[in-house]
Amino acid sequence: MSFTDIGLFALADQRLAWLDARQNLLAQNVANAATPGWKERDLQPFAATLAASAHAVRPVRTHPLHLVGTAGEPLSPDQHAKPPERAPDGNAVSPEDELVKIAETEDAHMLVVNLYRTYLGLFSAALN
Repeated sequence: MSFTDIGLFALADQRLAWLDARQNLLAQNVANAATPGWKERDLQPFAATLAASAHAVRPVRTHPLHLVGTAGEPLSPDQHAKPPERAPDGNAVSPEDELVKIAETEDAHMLVVNLYRTYLGLFSAALN
């Protein structure tokens, strides 16, 4: 039995793969910040990626007194967000915004790795 057969570890693997792909796209955005006509690219949110996967988790009402869950509803973009500014050459990349996204992605990566290590340690302790 592999650890990736356990739901928690499979979810952590999916999240790490998504974070890796996002970090790659963000790095390309920063690298092309001076390229005329370059438009920033990003992945869809992880929640949407997870909802589209075959292993999507849905809330289940197991008791009549429980409230109906709302997880899994599609997220809508912020209607009040300002549109991206464009340079005269058509470039729409803001290096500052991209660096903030990179830092957020790195923080999420560290969180997932720490959770992975913690649960791996708990399983190891339970098996010993």
